Amino acid sequence: MQDQWNERFASAEYAYGEQPNAFIEAQSHRILGKSVVAFAEGEGRNAVYLARQGLEVTAWDYADNGLRKTQELAERHRVKVKTELKDLIHDPVSPEAFDAAIMVFGHFPKASQRIVLDKMTETVKSGGTVMLEVYSEEQLQYLTGGPRSEDLLYRAEDVLHWTRGHQVVHFFYGEQRRDEGALHHGIGHVIQAVIRKR
Repeated sequence: MQDQWNERFASAEYAYGEQPNAFIEAQSHRILGKSVVAFAEGEGRNAVYLARQGLEVTAWDYADNGLRKTQELAERHRVKVKTELKDLIHDPVSPEAFDAAIMVFGHFPKASQRIVLDKMTETVKSGGTVMLEVYSEEQLQYLTGGPRSEDLLYRAEDVLHWTRGHQVVHFFYGEQRRDEGALHHGIGHVIQAVIRKR
């Protein structure tokens, strides 16, 4: 899997574009505090956007090429983003180290999805914000991007179960248009969640 993403990010072109994900752009005002960690951040478009808003951003991914391009994009926009090579399934995270965590289209096998989601809440301080947008299993009916394997897509009930015990600020399950680089084009089916950690 790591080789697949390194290969995808090897091109000079940004696979999903250089602009932030529309959900992150629309919901970033909900972030309280200054420090944010971006899970499975790829080539850095969301991390750089948040850094441009004055936040202190760390980007985690396990593709070297993605982190390299994150730094290049940050330099072009004259902001700083800390990058760290991390296997989000197997590597530990520091408890309560950040004010917020985000993840956009983090494709993990179903057996590992809850592990990653739990790490997002673990690494955020009490009262902090966790935001994510992922493709639902319904995305298989669309030809607009995302994995072609149901195992790498998410179920709304699983995400809702993960939010239990926290304050749900926003939850959405349905169609959204995403035009992001060469690989996301048109209407897709997504799950969005914004929670405050309790």
